Amino acid sequence: MIIQPNIPLQQQKKPSYAAVIIITVIVSFIISGLVGFTTSGLGQALYQKYIKKEMPYESPKQALKVEEESATIDVVKKVQPAVVSIVVTQDLKKLYEQYQMPYESPFGDDFFKEFFGEQGDQSQNDQNQEGGQQKISGGSGFIIRNDGLILTNSHVVSFDNVEYTVILNDGKKYPAKVLASDSISDVALVKIEAKDLPTTELGNSDSLQIGQTVIAIGYALGEYPNTVTKGVISGLGRNITAGGSYVGYQTLENVIQTDAAINPGNSGGPLLNLAGQVIGLNTAVDAGGQLLGFATPINSAKADIESVERTGKISRPFLGVRYQLVNSEIAKKNNLPYEYGVLVLRGENKDELAVVPGSPADKAGIVENDLILELNGQKIDEKNTLAKLISKQKVEDEVTLKIWHKGQEKTVKVKLEEKK
Repeated sequence: MIIQPNIPLQQQKKPSYAAVIIITVIVSFIISGLVGFTTSGLGQALYQKYIKKEMPYESPKQALKVEEESATIDVVKKVQPAVVSIVVTQDLKKLYEQYQMPYESPFGDDFFKEFFGEQGDQSQNDQNQEGGQQKISGGSGFIIRNDGLILTNSHVVSFDNVEYTVILNDGKKYPAKVLASDSISDVALVKIEAKDLPTTELGNSDSLQIGQTVIAIGYALGEYPNTVTKGVISGLGRNITAGGSYVGYQTLENVIQTDAAINPGNSGGPLLNLAGQVIGLNTAVDAGGQLLGFATPINSAKADIESVERTGKISRPFLGVRYQLVNSEIAKKNNLPYEYGVLVLRGENKDELAVVPGSPADKAGIVENDLILELNGQKIDEKNTLAKLISKQKVEDEVTLKIWHKGQEKTVKVKLEEKK
């Protein structure tokens, strides 16, 4: 209400209904005109140029989400053509002979139910009875050289008397040959005869951070090629024991933990950052929890790749000691003056000596109950294990070890040799 200053309140006139109607019509025309203008091409252009800049309607979180989803899509488009499926097949008669089992249908035996899974129709079962090549396993890999050099996990290609087939993203199939396999780092290199293939870019796994977004691609369950999952890095520097029935177990050090869904068949596939770089090989999953996946850091594989390209095989440096990692609890129980390092000890069996005869450690004078404290000035502990520090070296490298030997500190130089 507008109050006119020179007229008593009781004498002020109320606006007529006609005036109200006229005003309402005028306002309606103005609003309609503005709406029409803003929805026109010129209106939209002016809105985008002058108004939207000052009045953003997307929240920062929404913009960030859209940006991250776009980055994920770009990574998948970039890398997926270079991700492959690896199919393992074997003659069933040879498989039964290998495990010294009577030759019967595998689907009626618990052992083979676990090994093959309960799948296939009656005609497939009839074929199994007759023998012939049968798929027994599947894994993943990714192309690192355009002439067909492929990186995968060693446990994906660890079978005897089998045939390996690589299936590209476009469906083309190639027989594959295992060039080299390293069970210590769980890395293997496979070769197919092909040219001008798409390749992946290897990143730096030493610069990873917990919470960082990662993408996994692989042959999920040996059934769904190039399946894409997404998550974050949940932990770094984990030490795990991985394996299973009829495959064997191995200890993997310094692996990456992720909550990106990893399933059987994903093994050997790439774990990627948002730049589309491979920062790990998807390796294992803890079935006791939810979304507990593990990947071998790509930097652990780089030395193997270089070794194969240089010599045609994987050469690992070798020190030649068995040991127990020392922590505060072990140090206290054994009256050790240090709460770090590794204590040189023999194994449980009589043939598992503390120091391998003729090894570099033996030649350097290292003996049982020595405490190895440092390698090249780096303290040995849970984060920097002896195995991890040695893996960064090359065959014939000379390293300096700091040792607590019979109550005294000393340093020794050791020339690493190739692990046989």
